Amino acid sequence: MYEKLIIQKTLRVPAGAGAAGDGAPVARQLDAALLDAGFSASRALLDHVGALAPEPAMDLAATVVSAVRELVGDHVQHNVYFLGFPDEVPDTVEFWTERLRAAVLTGGGTATEEQLRDAVGSGRVDLLGLPGYGTYQHTYDELLAAHDDLVAAAGDRVTLLSLGDTAEVEAERLYLALAGSTTPHGEADLAILSELAVACMDGAQPAEIPVRENRAVLNGVRLVLGRPLVGVDSTTDVLRLACQVSGGDVSLAAATRFRAFPRRERRVLLAALHEVVAANPAKLGDVARHAERWKRLGERLHPHEYAAWPYAQQVFAVARGERRVRNLAGRAEEALRAGAVGPAASVLSAAPGMLLRSADRLLRLAPAEERATVVAAVHGALGSASGRVLCSLREHVANRLAPASARLYASRARTAWVGPDRRPPLPADLVAELSSLLDAEIGTRLPQPEFPLLVDPEILDVALPLSGKAAEGGFRVLPRGSRATVPGELLRFFTYWRQSSRRTDYDLSVLLLDDDFDAAGQVSWTNYRQDGAAYSGDLTEAPDGATEFIDVPLTVGARYVVPQVNIYSGESFDEVAESMFGYQTRTRDQRGAPFDARTVRSRSQMRGSGRVALPAVFLRGEHGWQAVWLHLYLSGWPSFNRVEDNTFTTADRVRALLERRYLTVSYLVDLWRARTEVTRWDGRLPDEPVTFLGIEAPEGLPQGSRAYTLDRLGELIPG
Repeated sequence: MYEKLIIQKTLRVPAGAGAAGDGAPVARQLDAALLDAGFSASRALLDHVGALAPEPAMDLAATVVSAVRELVGDHVQHNVYFLGFPDEVPDTVEFWTERLRAAVLTGGGTATEEQLRDAVGSGRVDLLGLPGYGTYQHTYDELLAAHDDLVAAAGDRVTLLSLGDTAEVEAERLYLALAGSTTPHGEADLAILSELAVACMDGAQPAEIPVRENRAVLNGVRLVLGRPLVGVDSTTDVLRLACQVSGGDVSLAAATRFRAFPRRERRVLLAALHEVVAANPAKLGDVARHAERWKRLGERLHPHEYAAWPYAQQVFAVARGERRVRNLAGRAEEALRAGAVGPAASVLSAAPGMLLRSADRLLRLAPAEERATVVAAVHGALGSASGRVLCSLREHVANRLAPASARLYASRARTAWVGPDRRPPLPADLVAELSSLLDAEIGTRLPQPEFPLLVDPEILDVALPLSGKAAEGGFRVLPRGSRATVPGELLRFFTYWRQSSRRTDYDLSVLLLDDDFDAAGQVSWTNYRQDGAAYSGDLTEAPDGATEFIDVPLTVGARYVVPQVNIYSGESFDEVAESMFGYQTRTRDQRGAPFDARTVRSRSQMRGSGRVALPAVFLRGEHGWQAVWLHLYLSGWPSFNRVEDNTFTTADRVRALLERRYLTVSYLVDLWRARTEVTRWDGRLPDEPVTFLGIEAPEGLPQGSRAYTLDRLGELIPG
């Protein structure tokens, strides 16, 4: 049942449970089909398929091929407007004039070339009303017939699929990894966790569920199935749970419309609140932060009907303002207003995570005589805070030696805004002291590798996944701030969308920036060509799906290439039936159809609240081109968004993100060097077992080796 999901998340194929037989012909077909999609099967996987009877072997092979094609975006037909793209893309004004001429002739009128060009140049032409504009003019089969086959190149991507255990074992392994993660998940992984929790409820459970959002998802399943709740130790845990079972946002970033709760569920929720407050009445201090939501929830739970749980009733009394409870944050703010920075730090010491998140502010406000007190409080809190908070603070202080040219604020919903950085920098000796303390604590918590560490250089520039909310689901999608080498001679961006119920027009565009982040041109539906880059044509509706491409040769004069997807009209990224962004790399002579799975380097979903998506930026450096993941959304306008209209806001966000120093895998590797042997992988297989760290694990690692790949990087974040 979960085979496709497991394959897409782990690149491991659950072993089939069918009868034995001669499935060798199916194994050969599977191998060929996978290569066409840019994948290869391990020897163990091919042997397993070959040992199954033909029917179960074919079922397993079909599941595998379907899963990987969907993973890279090859499950849909990627047609283009201009049949000969990228070689036969016309001049923008010439094309619009030709469409206008067709409209004039259709109406029985006449017009000179000069009159038509004047009409186009005046901006009074409604392109959507011109005959043949914005809709496919040929079939997908005609597109394939017009293009030669792709010429194989040494740099084409080949991703290895390994043989796993049975589907039940693999599902449980994935469930435990997601549930026990030390970092929050994005929406896609939370949905997977919820789905797996139903199937794995009676099996092994994680020893600890550190992330409260994960806890809310699991408790949502347990509440519906009538199982006891686990790990509820704050009033906010109960609020998150109510949001989860109401189909809302467990992160509490967005408001939730609570559903009606059956009496059984009301008793469970109120009993949980009662137990939390009875054990520690100070937990009532968390209620005021979400007072309005508690009021709405109280309307659904009817706490006044349950006299047996008086402490639960106190929660709603605090929410209504009938009772005031001072919390830690309020007491700390009171001390800060009085200029007592040291006492404020002492108050926050009762909540180590809150203290560390406030460390920068406390240190900036502290006079010289109180700075040592704040540092001592921070030092004392390190041992009790989560590893994710420690890593976040370590990344933060590394960026505080000098003011940033602009300060980037990124929300949990991946929207972002930029403002001036008015904070005075922290003294260099203070930054060095804090960094040393954090390095020591993080280093002691890192898992001790059982074998020498073998590191693929490709993973060193991947940002640590401190939050799954700073990334999208998809294939080879890296956390925000990660950098990846871009091979080949040509970048090809693609976006695909399929509308749900109303006409929807997405526009793929590319903004070109120079060394100073100033505009150096753009490619979009208003400008088909720029400095060798070419646009595949504008599609204005997608009832059956639509794809737009932009080719950018890596000889382009711009320093920064910023692809973006603008919503011109219709459904948002959260409303469409499906949407994706990805990029391919090719050599100049590879030819082929506009989309070929073998050349796809990455494909990500687009699910955000803004009207302009900024998936990544591509920059030219001393050693070639790199992709840097952004995962940002601009609010934009409700309709008619164009690349020309958001040039400044895009450029300042790109600049702020690129100038920030992110904590990457190389940071953890440097900490490991102090206590284990670390070797850089050169493509040769080792003779003895190793702990491998890389984007993907190579085939043939010695028996007993352990691999941390892209899907498991979260396990390296200390607990």
